[in-house]
Amino acid sequence: MGPGRERQALIYMAGLRGRRPTVPTDPRRLEQAAQEAMSPEAFAYFAGGAGLETTMAANRRAFTRRAIVPRILRGASERDLSVELFGRRLESPFLLAPVGVLELAHPEADLAVARAAAGEGVPMIVSNQASVPLEECAEALGDSSWWFQLYWGESDAIAESFVRRAEASGAGAIVLTVDTTMLGWRTRDLDLGYLPFVLGKGIANYTSDPVFNALIDADPEPGPSGRITWKGLRSLVSLSRRYPGSTLTNLRTGRPRAGVRAFVEVSGRPSLAWEQLEALRGLTRLPVVVKGVLHPDDARRAVEMGADGIVVSNHGGRQIDGEVTSLDALPAVLEAVGPGVPVLLDSGIRGGGDAFKALALGARAVLVGRPYTYGLALAGERGVRAVVRNFVAELDLTMALAGCDSVAGLTPELLVG
Repeated sequence: MGPGRERQALIYMAGLRGRRPTVPTDPRRLEQAAQEAMSPEAFAYFAGGAGLETTMAANRRAFTRRAIVPRILRGASERDLSVELFGRRLESPFLLAPVGVLELAHPEADLAVARAAAGEGVPMIVSNQASVPLEECAEALGDSSWWFQLYWGESDAIAESFVRRAEASGAGAIVLTVDTTMLGWRTRDLDLGYLPFVLGKGIANYTSDPVFNALIDADPEPGPSGRITWKGLRSLVSLSRRYPGSTLTNLRTGRPRAGVRAFVEVSGRPSLAWEQLEALRGLTRLPVVVKGVLHPDDARRAVEMGADGIVVSNHGGRQIDGEVTSLDALPAVLEAVGPGVPVLLDSGIRGGGDAFKALALGARAVLVGRPYTYGLALAGERGVRAVVRNFVAELDLTMALAGCDSVAGLTPELLVG
């Protein structure tokens, strides 16, 4: 029957009993439902983009400009959705993109996503800015395939420590994200005056890291000074509760504030350059994937310097307003690196039909980001699993209706526009 028809049958049979999906299948309603479930600050953080958000809109237009041309009477009664990445066969061409500060969406945060990924057989790319230490995510993922995203910040020692920890925990690849050397002009967050990191959210990989903690010990923050407001006191108590260690000890020592200050100092790196990719290549034997590539020359150079894979991405439109879309950049990057290098696509994927188009253009697999965070907000692990199943089901049905029996058979000739 295939995952598409099975998913349809399950939903329709539940409808006979008066039950409708908790997690909407329509991506527009999914986002609306998630907005109702989240705080304004949380939704703005996940849903927002840079500037006027024209890059976000352009990402979607790039998909709608291209139309699928189905081929008929090809007998595609069974479909093979599997793909191979770095010697491992995956059940479908979907990966869960690295998304930071998942505690804003659900209390179980990355652990709920990890369990969902393991249960559905899709690789999770554990975020550098996770709400749970990577070791705990790895334990929840078990034997499932997972990768670790790395932001190479100001401290080379912390970056190396993260890589060592990911290797020791069983990561299958290191994803060096190169398009976020500093935060873009994210207007929704700015208008709310809200940045979760300064409240100690999304920094669990740092507060659990020995090199980072040694940095705090070497330069402790002085005690509070100036007038303390009730709002400031509430923020301090909230931060102290969230930070590792007892709340009272944290309040007395001021360590959470020192940790946040240290994070702000080391997390970005405007001077990030090719030397860091070269250094990473020398640090690990794991496959190195460079995420945030849009220019063919950059893709070519990354591969020449030892990158094993490329993720074509504009960070979901969160970094530069008016940026080239990932889907439009994909063909030139593919031509630049050649067929031997896996190229994945990120940014703008909202369903299986979008995945079909990216795969037909030549992407080896696609990353899903915002939609699964919305599922997380609505129903935790079950919500993430529902989103994954819906994406797989739609891709399966789209392939069947377009006359394709395998991902390998998806080619540019199936598209116009």
